[in-house]
Amino acid sequence: MTSTEEMKEVVSHQEGFFDGVRGAKTYYQCWLPEGDPKSVLLVVHGLAEHSGRYMHVVNYFVPLGYAIYALDHLGHGKSEGTRVLVNQFEDLTDPLKTYFDMVRVWQPSKSIILVGHSLGGLIGSRHLLDHQANYAGAILSGPLVRPSNCPSPFLLGLLKIVAAVAPKLGVRQLESDVMSTDPKEVEGYVLDPLVHPGKVTAGISAAMFNAMKFVTSHANEITLPLLIVQGGADATVEPEGAQLLYDKVGSTDKAIKIYEGYYHEVFNEPKARRDKVFQDIQNWLELLL
Repeated sequence: MTSTEEMKEVVSHQEGFFDGVRGAKTYYQCWLPEGDPKSVLLVVHGLAEHSGRYMHVVNYFVPLGYAIYALDHLGHGKSEGTRVLVNQFEDLTDPLKTYFDMVRVWQPSKSIILVGHSLGGLIGSRHLLDHQANYAGAILSGPLVRPSNCPSPFLLGLLKIVAAVAPKLGVRQLESDVMSTDPKEVEGYVLDPLVHPGKVTAGISAAMFNAMKFVTSHANEITLPLLIVQGGADATVEPEGAQLLYDKVGSTDKAIKIYEGYYHEVFNEPKARRDKVFQDIQNWLELLL
């Protein structure tokens, strides 16, 4: 993997804001290789985190010639909005479409591959149901299809009521120690000031469950080339959810890789382990492109 000093020679980092949902400023950033990019990876981050947590992806793929673009969702990272709160799931998918259109202007001739992690995998899947023709393929990491400790139908009904009357109410605390088997990555997650440390709101929780139901019901309509990577010891989402999505999608060109013993953030596992994931992704991309 390329050192920080070497990265300074081959990477151009750019950042900015665009007007997102209800005028909220939405933060974006990109990392560009030296010379003409071979392709674009559009990264969609997970719940309560932000786009800056994907530097291992940047450090591996930009030296290989890929341009990486990413945004912070509404209420996440450097974007405006009440933390981890949305009114409806479109508050997450609409800015992604706006950002895609911007990236297409900046990179008019390059193929674009969506890379979605966790909630980003759910956002990406819902987005693909309307816009998959815009992409050469998609990579989903630990996609949020079936969360751990999924609530009963009764509790889901109660959640919808709470979301309607008190959307800002915190309903679930994310556990940091199940994100990675690397203690340093867990520490970095806990100390990151842009990671939301509080409970997940009822508003975004209800929106996510509605989206999960929609995506699993319409997954057969996803037909573009697809790779799913999943930690086998994931305690944040059920690994069976990744398999369920894989089985349901209508893609004829699809693959799933389940990494035994890996936790939720397969991109943030110890170096040798995450490099295995990145090598599998690199091989898939080379076949795709």
